[in-house]
Order: sequence, then structure tokens, then C-alpha cells
Amino acid sequence: MDKNDIKSMIVSILEEMTETKSSSSTVPSTSESIQTQPNTNQTQVEDGMIDDITEVNIRKQFLVPNPADREGYLKMKEKTPARLGLWRSGPRYKTQSMLRFRADHAAAQDAVFSYVPEELIKEMNFVDVATKCRDKDEYVTRPDLGRQFDEANTEKIKNNVKLNQKVQIVVGDGLSSAAIGANIKEILPSIKQGLKMFGLDFDEKSVIFIKHARVPAMDQIGELTGSEVICYLIGERPGLVTAESMSAYIAYKPTVGMPEARRTVISNIHKGGTPAVEAGAYIAELIHKMLEHKKSGIDLKEAE
Repeated sequence: MDKNDIKSMIVSILEEMTETKSSSSTVPSTSESIQTQPNTNQTQVEDGMIDDITEVNIRKQFLVPNPADREGYLKMKEKTPARLGLWRSGPRYKTQSMLRFRADHAAAQDAVFSYVPEELIKEMNFVDVATKCRDKDEYVTRPDLGRQFDEANTEKIKNNVKLNQKVQIVVGDGLSSAAIGANIKEILPSIKQGLKMFGLDFDEKSVIFIKHARVPAMDQIGELTGSEVICYLIGERPGLVTAESMSAYIAYKPTVGMPEARRTVISNIHKGGTPAVEAGAYIAELIHKMLEHKKSGIDLKEAE
């Protein structure tokens, strides 16, 4: 296959990916770049490289030819990140849809098996600890170890965290390290500012970061620190919509082995769901209510 054949193949794929009807059928020379202008995004091929396909907004992307109600379809797509209007080539997805699916799946895998950068942990001045899991493989296969700390990490928490606070903030990588990198710098200042409105605060030098973290790890921290409210920010299990979604688990005086109904949860904290700044303000309000009623989870709902 010569260079012209390769160029022709790239042009054909790009036309399918971007739903562009090229006005010219000429193949660029080897020194030229290939450019197309789709309905919603510009895709470029230069020296064999194309734009990041994950940057395409799938809520605006529409690949169905000759729809009966294009505007109605697009209105529906604006309200959901579901993969609607992809169309097909025979019984299969079109090239762009298949590539996007594989890219999103790869991002989800990366979010689970990568680590929060050490530079970020140092920059945020977190108290850095780890559960009993030795690596990501053990973390995935042994959830029980992700809830426990060994003796060394237990002592590190006791010696570096201010005890008996009203509010203790905890950050955990969970199942998405990408979620922490994407949201933590915005949500912590928002929580702090929100708490100030209620005359509350948290010690920024006592924020704990947990590597290989599961949700119930917050219960042991609650017992070790004696804090009234534990607010635990942790990466959610990623999906094909986003790999950057974070949850906040909040509990009043959590204890090891307590029922899950005692936790209050705010989920889907990411740029396409509840923005980090907005979530931080709501978390601060919830913490205030927990301290006021001395309850969390279902008990707090019943008390309100």
C-alpha cells in the first residue's frame, strides 16, 4: 500500500467519523495535512495524528442520517450522556462511535489502576497514609484490606492529625485517582468557605489522604481521631460517561462495623454532573446539620 492509498483511507475514515461531505475528492500530497470540519468539532490529521476523540461532546454529536425530527433528538441528547443517535454501518457501530467507546473504556481502566500524583499530595499538604493493600491488584481483589490500616499507618494518623475535631476531612483515591486530580483543588476551598458561614472550620494540615482506599476506612479514622464528623472524598467507580466522578461520604461519629445507613452520600461530583464548587457548598450545609442534630444518614433524614 503506497502513501496515496494510505491518505485515501484516512480521508474515508475521517468522513465517516465527522459526517463531513467533502467537497473535494483529491488526496493531499505527503507534505500536506488533512483537515475536516464536522458539525460540532474540528478534526485534524497532521503527520498521522488526529485530535483527541474524547474531546467530542457526545451530547451534541448526532450521526443519524435523514432523521424525522433532528431538533427533538438533539433536545433529548442534551438531557443525558447516554450514547444516542450513533447510527451504524450494517449491524455494527460506525468507526467514530467504536473508537470513542474504546477510548472511554481505556480511560476508566486507567482511572482504576493509576495513582494520584505524589506532587499533588505534597502540594495539598495531606497526611499521606495507606491501607493494608500492597498494590492495585490486591486493592481490586481484596476489598477488606482497603478498609484497614497497619500499625505504622495507624500511628502516623495519631501523630500527625489534630484529634477530637468537629470536622475531619479525608481524601481517598478509591476506584478513580483521576477524580481526585480533577476535583480536589476546587472542592476543598468550597467546603472550607461553606463551613465558615456556619462558624465551623477544618484543619487543613490534618487532611488525610489514603492510598488504596475503600469507603469503610473512614470508620477506623473516626475512631482513631475522635472527630465528630468525618467527610470522606473518594473516587467513584468509573464508567463510560466519565472517569473523573467523585463521591462524598459523610458520617457523624462513624465506628467500625456500623451500618451503611448511617452514611450520607453525595455522588456524581464532576464537571458533567454536580460541579465541585457547588458540591462543596452542599457538603458544608450537610456537615452543619449533622453537628446540629448529632446524626447522619437515614437518622438525619428522619430528624429533619
